[in-house]
Amino acid sequence: MTRALASIFVPIGITGAAIALVCALIAAFAITRGSVGLAGGAIGVWIVGALLSAAASFANAWAPLLVAFAALGAALAVGGLARAAVRGVRAMSERAPQQSPPAEVAVAQAKAPAHPAARPARPTTSVRPSAPVADSIRIAA
Repeated sequence: MTRALASIFVPIGITGAAIALVCALIAAFAITRGSVGLAGGAIGVWIVGALLSAAASFANAWAPLLVAFAALGAALAVGGLARAAVRGVRAMSERAPQQSPPAEVAVAQAKAPAHPAARPARPTTSVRPSAPVADSIRIAA
């Protein structure tokens, strides 16, 4: 009877480990992109795969369960490190020196009159409150 159950539980465990591995890869990709909804969904389905991989442990086959747990651990570590790398690259590209203005802008600036009086005046406005602002409003703001 034990051999008959082992012949059923081991394939179920291997299938569960495969599901958990695929979900861990999806979770790593989602963490890298910063998509918390997709990462949460993938980890939720990973739990189902891990539970299925635990079925193989009833036949003393622990490898599928270990693969499932190792896959999630690696996915969380690699996804977090890749996310940090992506943020670093984005920050470096934002700090890159600005390019020179397009040729049309440079020509328009060259043609603009140099004398300040020749430029149209910008209207200046200032808004003053009609009454002093109460402390309660200042705190709420």
